[in-house]
Amino acid sequence: MRLAIIGGDAAGMSAASAAKRRDPGIEVIAFERGPYTSYSACGIPYFVGGLFDDADRLVSRSPEEHRAAGIDVRLRSEVRAIDLGRRVLTVYERSEQRETEEGFDEVVIATGAYAGAPPIPGAEATETARTLDAGERFRAGLERGGGKAVVIGAGYIGLEMAENLVDRGMAVTVVDQGDQVMRTLDRDMAAHVQDGAEAHGVRFLLSTDIEEIVLDGAGRPCRVRTSVGELPVDHVTLGTGAKPDVRLAKDAGLQIGETGALRVDDHQRCPGADGVYAAGDCVESHHRVLDAPVNVQLGTHANKQGRIAGVNAAGGDARFPGVVGTAVSKVCKYEVARTGITEAEAEQAGIECVSAIIKHSTRATYYPGAGPIWVKIVADPGSGRVLGGQIVGVEGAAKRIDVLAACIWTGVAVDELSLMDLSYAPPYSPVYDPLLVAGRAAAREIEKRS
Repeated sequence: MRLAIIGGDAAGMSAASAAKRRDPGIEVIAFERGPYTSYSACGIPYFVGGLFDDADRLVSRSPEEHRAAGIDVRLRSEVRAIDLGRRVLTVYERSEQRETEEGFDEVVIATGAYAGAPPIPGAEATETARTLDAGERFRAGLERGGGKAVVIGAGYIGLEMAENLVDRGMAVTVVDQGDQVMRTLDRDMAAHVQDGAEAHGVRFLLSTDIEEIVLDGAGRPCRVRTSVGELPVDHVTLGTGAKPDVRLAKDAGLQIGETGALRVDDHQRCPGADGVYAAGDCVESHHRVLDAPVNVQLGTHANKQGRIAGVNAAGGDARFPGVVGTAVSKVCKYEVARTGITEAEAEQAGIECVSAIIKHSTRATYYPGAGPIWVKIVADPGSGRVLGGQIVGVEGAAKRIDVLAACIWTGVAVDELSLMDLSYAPPYSPVYDPLLVAGRAAAREIEKRS
């Protein structure tokens, strides 16, 4: 049997490796339109910022290593069409500038997501760092000079990039149409993130439209016209969210879900198409709290879904159990994390909830390095079950979100959380960990309603 993989990053190569491990006799061929496989896209802002100089450090497994494991990796090979009836892929080989056809028995679609240029004059000159080769080009452009940068988008990608550009000594302005940073957080928690970024030197223009990116004679940005005035600029980078890349799948007649991503079942199978699997940023996942499909673009899910798709394509019976929306980031001096649903998401979904916010210390207050941590818990007012959590704080804050994620995953109530046996030592926590304090605060909010 021949298994074709479309996309050579997290989901695609996890699928390829899992299939080959389960059935060493299976023929696996993977097509990647870029020059790298299996790299950490999440690390690209730190490479751009100069935290390290060798882009290869972001590659977890090279094409040569995959080939040594028996996987036929084709780089700079772009799949342009999927013919499910004939079981044939149309592939454009960039190095030879020719199209070929490749047959397959089963296929895993792992096309990821893409960030198209916004509909703004001059947007073609924006720089992105969605892929490793794009990150290399962006960094090379920065090293040619210029000290002023505009980042479009105040989500976690835009804020991580803004921080790293400031660390390069640049004057950075983040422009966003929305009225708050990080809309994956509630407004009251996002305010702390903005405060920390501004203290680091990032300037924000919120509720602001970009009208034009003005280019010089060489086609490079020199000014950005916004709804509140003009900004002189040397570099403009796109830090907005990306769309699931379902163009191939849609043209092949596969089902696209309400999120705009490719619909799959819990075995990563595409409904109505035998032998067709999909995984990663291009697919929908089942949200265990919302009980609805979501498109979550994270390497954690991509690797898991890819492994499940590969196992099942090779005759296995693995299942992806869904997501609860856990994510973590570092934005300047603060660690930022969330899981489950926010208060705003609960309201949008029509889910009744209570919430509580506490401010505490990451360590015993007398221990060096102690600093502020804010924890917000969203809970069901009837059962007390934890529905969501958000954390902003200094070093040591963010990974506490994993406790809340486990609570949501297993159905723990806030009164149980407030008495949970969590670790304590002055370098790591006060006697009452911030999560215990937050759990008790949420339990009191529920008691007020009874």
